[in-house]
Amino acid sequence: MTHFIEGLDWQRTMLLPEHLDDYVDENSHVRAIDVFADMLDLAVLGFSAQPAATGRPGCHPGLMLRI
Repeated sequence: MTHFIEGLDWQRTMLLPEHLDDYVDENSHVRAIDVFADMLDLAVLGFSAQPAATGRPGCHPGLMLRI
């Protein structure tokens, strides 16, 4: 799906700490949820949101599912 606001990349360099990845423990449930959400075919599950042609783009359905 394109034309959506995407979440941050876990390896993206930031001011403090150096990576967003540093905020989340290696054994956190958040990592399992992230991997699980990546495996899902959102179109098959009925997530067929289409962005509007005008205005600010909405968030990607996969990001909203994680939240």
